Amino acid sequence: MKHPFSVMGRVLVWASEVIVMGILTLLVGYILIKGIPYITPELFAWEYNSENVSMMPAIINTVMMIALTLLIAVPVGIGSAIYLVEYAKRGSRLVKVVRTTTETLSGIPSIVYGLFGHLIFVIALHFNLSMVSGILTLAIMILPTIMRTTEEALKSVPDSYREGSFGLGAGRLRTVFRVILPSAIPGILSGVILAIGRIVGETAALIYTAGTVAGIPATLMNSGRTLAVHMYALLSEGLYMDQAYATAVILLIMVALINALSSFAAKKLQGGNHG
Repeated sequence: MKHPFSVMGRVLVWASEVIVMGILTLLVGYILIKGIPYITPELFAWEYNSENVSMMPAIINTVMMIALTLLIAVPVGIGSAIYLVEYAKRGSRLVKVVRTTTETLSGIPSIVYGLFGHLIFVIALHFNLSMVSGILTLAIMILPTIMRTTEEALKSVPDSYREGSFGLGAGRLRTVFRVILPSAIPGILSGVILAIGRIVGETAALIYTAGTVAGIPATLMNSGRTLAVHMYALLSEGLYMDQAYATAVILLIMVALINALSSFAAKKLQGGNHG
């Protein structure tokens, strides 16, 4: 006979799963029902104006923001995690301080990052409201996430891998890049996916750094709005509610596609490494 607490725990787990799936289904269903009827070709016009309320500039800005932010944050985050796990002395005070700092930074609200970016990049460095200010702010924002997930992924690789590589005569650098990193790729990519999700959905930090200009910036020193900021602006104005819901549908599809592509890439890389 099963223990009553075991049965109760199983029931609670099932109930939690049903509740979470129900809430997710309601949210996604509500967005799709409210937004799909208003997705029109005019929303994908190359230039934004008050008649077409095009989201195409915002889509392009979002893709640009994701690519350039990851270009800065991913190498720094992965490199920092490699140093903490593979090179720094285990249990050292430096490692403890860095880990405490990254955990603290990952919990700071995005509006604080936005104000920091506004003070440093917009005002102090005279970048003004621009894509560069937004990219640098987002890079700082997602850096703790990439560092922590990469660090945990590297720590999950068994020490026997390292010992075997050293036993075959490989140096530490070769061991890291040929043995450790390939084994940790799925965990690293999960952190990158989380970072992408935060970039795509960010509004507070970008309003104070990248601005809200509804167009494709001529250079990175010009202002531009991402898809999330575009949706926020439409909702704030209260004049284009239907188009805002349509934008939410496209944003949802974009996040789903990015997650699917990242998962596919992780499986391919993992399969190639096993092969």
